[in-house]
Amino acid sequence: MQDAILRAMTGEQRVILAFEMSMFARGLARAGIQHEHPDWSEERVKRELLRLAFLPEPLPPGLR
Repeated sequence: MQDAILRAMTGEQRVILAFEMSMFARGLARAGIQHEHPDWSEERVKRELLRLAFLPEPLPPGLR
């Protein structure tokens, strides 16, 4: 059924759905970081979110 629904969607609808799913996943990741590190600033949370998205290891001390 899911395949049929996705096939019936236009390309634009699929792109919008992918974007919404990406934003939802980002929000969950952000909430998890904030839960684990309530003392971190918003800037630190943003940096950790980027690190999780693009780097396998923690940022070097000078970039935190």
